Amino acid sequence: MTTLLVIAKEPRPGRVKTRLTPPFTPGQAAGLAEAALADTLHAVAATPAARRVLVLDGAPGPWLPPGFEVVAQCAGGLDERLAEAFARCSGPALLIGMDTPQVTPELLTVDFADGDAWFGPAEDGGFWALGLACPDPALLRGVPMSTPVTGAVQRERLVAAGLRVRDLPRLRDVDTAADAHAVAALAPRGRFAARLARCPAAGGPVTGPVARPAGPR
Repeated sequence: MTTLLVIAKEPRPGRVKTRLTPPFTPGQAAGLAEAALADTLHAVAATPAARRVLVLDGAPGPWLPPGFEVVAQCAGGLDERLAEAFARCSGPALLIGMDTPQVTPELLTVDFADGDAWFGPAEDGGFWALGLACPDPALLRGVPMSTPVTGAVQRERLVAAGLRVRDLPRLRDVDTAADAHAVAALAPRGRFAARLARCPAAGGPVTGPVARPAGPR
């Protein structure tokens, strides 16, 4: 079975989702990041897997469901950190980030029987998922990250290595306020949508308890 990897940052104000400020405050942005991460982890928890690994920059919190190994991210650029995550796997692995809370177990249930790699493009030009039947860190090292051509370069790297690449649906990452509203509309019953509903449009302080759906989506 496949190892599922989630690479993420601890959702602390000022350290995550800084492009959401403004209109949201750093605290609200961190709350949205936490909800996105929780939705992602619960989708992974509901997906059949050999192992579930959270590759984390920071410390785990109450948002972490049971059944996950937690390992620290290595130093270096994002390409190095992704490469190191795959280097820790000895069999088929699928890696995703924390920016697509609309992800579902159905999307994450991949089969490597007739392909060597799975590639999930993101609307911003990056990628939200990368799966490798035989994890090779060299396939990621040196790929320019966080650019409009990141996804194209990464996919071409796979093709140039002679891999049979299968594509997952294109998804939208949550980077901006517009992204947040669009993604929440795609998964209106998730933790992320509930958290966003508690954030005033102007990004002012949130009052009252935050609604949290019970259990995975």
